[in-house]
Amino acid sequence: MNEICFENKYFNIKDTLECGQIFRYKSFNDGFLVFSGDKACYLYEKDDKCFIASEDATYFTHFFDLERDYSVINDFALSSPHEIVSRSAKLAKGVRILNQQKEEMLFSFIISQNNMIPRIKAIIERTSEAFGVKKTFMGESYYAFPTAKLLATKTEEFYKNLGYGYRAKYMVEVANAIINGDINLDKISELTTDGIKKSLMTLKGVGAKVADCVALFGYHRVDSFPVDTWIERLYKEDFKGDLTDRNKITEWFLNEFKEYSGYVQQYVFYYKRSLEKNDKN
Repeated sequence: MNEICFENKYFNIKDTLECGQIFRYKSFNDGFLVFSGDKACYLYEKDDKCFIASEDATYFTHFFDLERDYSVINDFALSSPHEIVSRSAKLAKGVRILNQQKEEMLFSFIISQNNMIPRIKAIIERTSEAFGVKKTFMGESYYAFPTAKLLATKTEEFYKNLGYGYRAKYMVEVANAIINGDINLDKISELTTDGIKKSLMTLKGVGAKVADCVALFGYHRVDSFPVDTWIERLYKEDFKGDLTDRNKITEWFLNEFKEYSGYVQQYVFYYKRSLEKNDKN
């Protein structure tokens, strides 16, 4: 077992896990267990430090983006003329963008379409259990997230029985597209961010929002700005925007925040969805 120690000024474990970019984690002892693919780690905070215990320190150093200087990112957002951005950067400065597995992100955000986070987490958990690749970490059992190769072995009916609804056919078609070589998720990482998104959108069930999420959370392309219901409402209420097309709203944010777009998106999304009420009290 290895343990990483990291200052928590720009890493709030709870905020990072609950800001909508990751679905496989749970409370454990004084912190959280986090799962990625077939790996697991335990995170907790003590005094002004974060501790990450795992059997693969290199993997989770990259996973939690620990080598990036978030003070520069936070300073950019704090200096924004948009009050919602500076306020959210102050309250959500511990949010980090994770470097997650590409396949897991793609399938997770296909599941996320028109779905609530508790239900997304439950479907992912049922799916992992159904494939039965059982692992143990710190005395706790968990199941690895299935690879595309495994996912492609099941039928649409199988996924419907797990609660996927209309998304069931997307799971089958996308898994087969990957194993048949119609798309190479590693190879497209060589493309521009726009190229990655366009490649992802050739897949059934992957629209602009899902492609943006996968680009941001699976490829760490921070010149991405996923727009969902929350962001659209925030754009109208806090940025006083009058655009109605989500693709154009995304373009507006990208023009405004450029290479910091993804970080700003996470700050304002998490603040608006989870912290604003507490801030006003």
